[in-house]
Amino acid sequence: MAVIGVGHMGSALLEGLANTHEFELIGKNPINPRVSDLSDKLSFTLVHSIAELIKLSPNFVILTTPASITMDIVSELTDLDTNSIIISAVAGHSYEEYHQALPNHQIVRCIPNIPVSVNQGTTSLFIPENISDSSREEILDLLNKLGETILVKEEQLSIVGTIGGCSPAFVDVFLDALADSGVLEGLQRKLANKLAASMVNGAATLALKSGKEPSLLKDQVCSPGGTTIKGVVSLEKNGFRNAVIEAVKAANHN
Repeated sequence: MAVIGVGHMGSALLEGLANTHEFELIGKNPINPRVSDLSDKLSFTLVHSIAELIKLSPNFVILTTPASITMDIVSELTDLDTNSIIISAVAGHSYEEYHQALPNHQIVRCIPNIPVSVNQGTTSLFIPENISDSSREEILDLLNKLGETILVKEEQLSIVGTIGGCSPAFVDVFLDALADSGVLEGLQRKLANKLAASMVNGAATLALKSGKEPSLLKDQVCSPGGTTIKGVVSLEKNGFRNAVIEAVKAANHN
């Protein structure tokens, strides 16, 4: 199991995979003290060239390289065993581009997010029709160990990836603001941070497990004339909903 590109996303994937204790991990990256330290911490094999990686014959190769150099990296993978499955976690390149460069390899595209590091990620996945059933099962089994995997059409990867991949940062801004409000009202910072994160975790878990529309869940909390509906109205007055929509639009059309 190899990850090419040990930046923020590559590191998160390696951390999540290491948590399972099920894989012999390889990371490929230019020489970097941070990555060397991570290799020691997670006990993965660190290589600095594609040739070294190919010699190790990984069953999966996950690409998390910058889009500007990804196709150059792909061109070096022609000698990779065709039984190895390539998973691109890079935005900006189509399946057809990968297929033209490596016509004899099985390749899929996905957009994971940073919570894969704690096996609570959300990964959107496009599987082309030429992937075998056995490989499809292997890919889903792998990604499901990192959290939830959502199958999508390739043309949906951009917006699904934006909501799944960028929104953790939006939620972090929300958490920070909630904690600031707690501190303003007298809570200690550590307690305010824990309270905000625990609340979001619980609300998200309820939404997933209940399957209810967010608007219905909101209504369950909003008593007539109560404090919560007053807070919701204040959010509306200050453009909260529009701010979220505009943030997603901005991230998706950069």
